[in-house]
Amino acid sequence: MKAAVYYETGAPEVFRYEDISDPQCHPRGIVIDVKAVSIEGGDVLSRAGGMLRTQPHIVGYQASGVVAEVGAEVEGFAVGQGVVTVNADGSHAEKRSVPAASAWVLPDGMDIFEAACIPIPFGTADDCLFEFGHLKQGETVLIQGGGGGVGLAAVQLAKRAGATVIATASSNEKLERLVDYGLDQGINYRDENLVEAVKRVTDNRGVNLVVDPVGGEVLAESLQCIGYRGRVITVGNASRGEGTYDIRSLAGQNQSLTGVFLGAEMAANPERTHDMIAGHIRDVARGELKVVIDRRFALSDAAAAHAHIESRQAFGRVVLVP
Repeated sequence: MKAAVYYETGAPEVFRYEDISDPQCHPRGIVIDVKAVSIEGGDVLSRAGGMLRTQPHIVGYQASGVVAEVGAEVEGFAVGQGVVTVNADGSHAEKRSVPAASAWVLPDGMDIFEAACIPIPFGTADDCLFEFGHLKQGETVLIQGGGGGVGLAAVQLAKRAGATVIATASSNEKLERLVDYGLDQGINYRDENLVEAVKRVTDNRGVNLVVDPVGGEVLAESLQCIGYRGRVITVGNASRGEGTYDIRSLAGQNQSLTGVFLGAEMAANPERTHDMIAGHIRDVARGELKVVIDRRFALSDAAAAHAHIESRQAFGRVVLVP
């Protein structure tokens, strides 16, 4: 099979498009013919400086496709079914092998490209907002990086739950587009001071919850945006920045800072997370939630696709097509 591989981490140019051996089917797994690869934020970070668990390495958490092989101990899957899959590596290829527990059968007629973009962004957003963020109807949430995959999912889920939704983005154009997905108030972080803007739009009360996938210096600002009993969820570090945070002030306002990683929760509570993600797949198929695909690139153009993401021009997910 063909795959986008690399032998060392670094800039997008480390990718090579090569022939490698087809993956083997585990007795408790499935092999799929990949039809669409959703490039996740963690894929970009791994390529830039993550672990090389294989040599050459195939990066990538998430991909949809058609079942090609079913392991001897697997039930509920059949050759020819459309599925979306999640695993630690291996999405940037024509085929991938995954545990059956990390795959979801798609509803009949579901768009295979949209399906590729659901489990991690919507699962992460759901856990950030509800399982760990405890968002309630009537509360106000600030979503950092609203134009990203997790951000767009979080905007929709928070609005559906009856929250007031504030989000940041790098341009007014992105903020205008977010209105269609449930945005109540947008903040262009390049034009405004974030903390001052949040205080202004909340009448100086601050927000109840912040979902922050950006990290670095932005996380320090997020901590200043919450009000009494406010919560900040840090989920990833898209900025690749470093920061030292003085959390002593949190106690005075009964505030909290929580780190969230969907992968850990999927391992610890697989039934809950699998069912939760299945619900989002169902809702996208019904048109109740929306997947936004910014651009599609050929798998052979993985370097260009990763570079496009790093340029921060994308609105929604960037997809590779084998």
